[in-house]
Amino acid sequence: MSKRHWVLIFLTVILLIGAYFILPVSLPLLLAFFTALFLNPLVRWLQYKFRFKRKLSVIIVYITFLIVIGLAGSLLVTKAVTQVINVANNAPAYFEQIEEFFDEWAKDTNQFVERFPVTVVDEVNGTLKEKFDTYTEEYKVDDQLKKIGNFLAEIPNYLVSFLVYLIALFLFMLEIPKLKAKAYEHMTSETAEKVRFMNSRLSYVVFGFLKAQFLVSIIIFVVSLLGLLYISPKVAVLMSLIIWAIDFIPIIGSIAVLGPWALYAFIVGDLAMGTELSILAVVLLAIRRTVEPKVMGRHIGLSPLATLIAMYLGLKLIGVLGFFIGPFIVIAFNSAKEAGIIKFNYKI
Repeated sequence: MSKRHWVLIFLTVILLIGAYFILPVSLPLLLAFFTALFLNPLVRWLQYKFRFKRKLSVIIVYITFLIVIGLAGSLLVTKAVTQVINVANNAPAYFEQIEEFFDEWAKDTNQFVERFPVTVVDEVNGTLKEKFDTYTEEYKVDDQLKKIGNFLAEIPNYLVSFLVYLIALFLFMLEIPKLKAKAYEHMTSETAEKVRFMNSRLSYVVFGFLKAQFLVSIIIFVVSLLGLLYISPKVAVLMSLIIWAIDFIPIIGSIAVLGPWALYAFIVGDLAMGTELSILAVVLLAIRRTVEPKVMGRHIGLSPLATLIAMYLGLKLIGVLGFFIGPFIVIAFNSAKEAGIIKFNYKI
């Protein structure tokens, strides 16, 4: 390896170490940058289609983006709040059903344990009581109230982050051509050509990935909504939104919502609902596992194993955001190899 290779490796290590500490606190800026990249094709389309100047095209796309997320947010919040109130009103009935189940279970258990010696029964009861006391100590109401209070206290920070995101998004949309030009000024013509190829390849892959994920999420949401409108119409919209949001998290998926819900239905004796929810969970899992690999392979070119490893390492290094950044780093690495910026040709 030449001196230049060692310098590149050293700079890469420095960048990775810096990213490890900087990325977690720069989430609004990162989201703004990637959103600007995502919206940039629309800006360029307005420029070439209608001969608008860059600034006017950015303003049109930015205002349209704000209107869309504003309408979608208000609609979703209204529906969610309405159905949360419905769930809260019905909560006593749910707890009553659970209490009835445990009363029946206790009666059956007492009849069963009468056959065992008293010392064995006392020992088991003492162990269970100790475990229960430990559990209730860990999950005190006061602790939960403190967590809720901490969350409410963080709301101003979330609002500031959202405001920074909106401002940074507009500025990034304006400055993307200048940022590219400044980056190319520090490159030779050969390197600039390789970077342009990598950039076009990476833009195609990232845009295709986001588009594919959005299409898959729409399918998941529609199937969830249709299924829940039949199974439980009162909470269909709210639970579909929760499933849609949770399903974005790889590995976990919609089973994290439908699994406990189906288990609750079986516990309270509603076998029909439990079976229907289980079927819906299997259907959503089948959709995700059959559609997503094809989409990922077509638009990203990563194998399922490489995707899983990238997501897991990203999760361990920088948290939930790493689920999405990990595959993008691998994509960037592969694009750099295709462009000839990174070369590996060795044998052991």
